Amino acid sequence: MRTRVQAALLLFVVIAVAAFAVPLLLFTASDRTQQLVLARSADLDRFASLMDQAAATGDTSAVAAEARRYTQLYGEPLVVTDIHRSPVVQTGGMRAADPAVARLLDAALRNQAEHPGGALRPWSRGSRMFAEPAGTGTRVSGAVVLRASVGTAADDITRRWSLVLAGTALVAVACTVLARAATGWVVSPLRRLDRAVGQLAAGLPPEQTRAGGPPELRQLATGFNRMARTVTAALEQQRRLVADTSHQMRNPMAALRLRVDALHTHLPASADRTYTGVTTELDRLETLLDDMLALAAAEHRAGELTVTDGSDARCDAAAVAVAQYRLWEPVAHRAGSRLTLQAAPAPAPAACTDRELAQITEILLDNAIKYAGSGAEITLRCTTEGPHTVLTVTDDGPGLGTEELALATTRFWRSGRQRHNGTAGTGLGLAIAEQLLAGREGRLELGPARPRGLRARAVVPRAVTDGADAGEGDGGGGGW
Repeated sequence: MRTRVQAALLLFVVIAVAAFAVPLLLFTASDRTQQLVLARSADLDRFASLMDQAAATGDTSAVAAEARRYTQLYGEPLVVTDIHRSPVVQTGGMRAADPAVARLLDAALRNQAEHPGGALRPWSRGSRMFAEPAGTGTRVSGAVVLRASVGTAADDITRRWSLVLAGTALVAVACTVLARAATGWVVSPLRRLDRAVGQLAAGLPPEQTRAGGPPELRQLATGFNRMARTVTAALEQQRRLVADTSHQMRNPMAALRLRVDALHTHLPASADRTYTGVTTELDRLETLLDDMLALAAAEHRAGELTVTDGSDARCDAAAVAVAQYRLWEPVAHRAGSRLTLQAAPAPAPAACTDRELAQITEILLDNAIKYAGSGAEITLRCTTEGPHTVLTVTDDGPGLGTEELALATTRFWRSGRQRHNGTAGTGLGLAIAEQLLAGREGRLELGPARPRGLRARAVVPRAVTDGADAGEGDGGGGGW
């Protein structure tokens, strides 16, 4: 925003300075040109007057002597002729027979003065020709032609333009400094406010935004601080409620389990079914408490990573996949499923910690083993796809429908088939995995497998290591 505001202000400055400087430059050149024309016109008038006196007295020595001294002093040649176009004096190598001089002499003898038009510029060079008739009224007694050098006038214009441009540059620099100061005064509070909004959106206590800038921004910062304190307090109370409730319920749950286990020896055989149901529900309740704590921790960690730099985290996803395969293959075997591993022998760097990636993989494998059913084929695959590292868990179980896929990461959601089949689960696993991936700028992708089943993909940004190009991949994985 600051760049755009500065660009707009600087554009206005450029237009304003140009609107002031360009006319001033043109006026300076025109004024100096006019000074040259007036000065040479005055010289021509003097020589025309001397020629008129010479024509009246018949003595041309005065005008000739004056013309030679003028050329010696200023270096500008002159040609003076009488009414019959006979040269009276010719100086500086300029001759009446020269075509350009002859044209001007003819015009002057017709009582037409010739003064060059057009303003000079710093790059103007050469000379300009002036012509004026001698005589009074309509009586012409001779003609005067002067070739004036424009070098001195052009140098004067150059100096004047340099002063104007230097002043313009100083004004532009001063305006630039003022524009930066003004935009900083306006934008800095907005940057602090944006940073605080990001922290608040991530669920973290935002820093107090200092009031600064225009009155409207100070009022906005004050209102945001009040809102942030209220929202932060509410979020902290909610997080503490979940954590404290889950933690405080552990002791009663443990005591309840001990009492139930102690009662088992005093129960008749007919109560075994009831006892089994109670212990199953206790197991489910303990799992639910664990998952709630894990979800709260994942949300808090995702919020921290949103506003902090976690780019230094990295792990080898291929090694994590191998470790998880060895851990879960016996579990799948006991459940009647077959778990296979497809991992490239080369390392697959991922921009997350091995603990986070292991937890995500555990959730995906646990879901596949629980819900794919006995006899299912489950595949764990680790690949790199361009700038991402992908862990994919595919099964050939019943899968999920289109509407169910859209709800799969909703908290506490479970498929109707799972509830009817009595499969254990809290409906929080995928929500936890999604939060962990979001904290690392990754994503969880769920879709149907071919020809049947479910494919879950944990997509994590690929970590760039020294000497490795993050854009290279093995080309595996692909989309659904």
